Amino acid sequence: MSVNQIEVQIMGQSYLLGCPEGGEAKLQAAVGKVDMAMCKIRDAGKIKARDRIAVLAALNLAFDQGEATAAAPAATAATSADDTLDHERLAQLLNRLDQTLKQDGQLL
Repeated sequence: MSVNQIEVQIMGQSYLLGCPEGGEAKLQAAVGKVDMAMCKIRDAGKIKARDRIAVLAALNLAFDQGEATAAAPAATAATSADDTLDHERLAQLLNRLDQTLKQDGQLL
């Protein structure tokens, strides 16, 4: 599988992320959700630290995903296999993001 690098913006900070070929739209959609969630928390004005904003945004997104999964009808075997692949891709993306953040020395 070929991997492309794309530059994205989250809360005004640029990141260069690896993305599987053909997955650019999904990655951009995910970046949009993360950016929106983080900006919403930042704009509420109660929390200023980017690392705390990121953790709260991640928790909110994970909770929303769990709610959506619980509300969905029972998955078929094919859907379950697709979900497993999506979780693996998400784990790979999060790992790449963690590595990038470690190199930068700052969360955001």
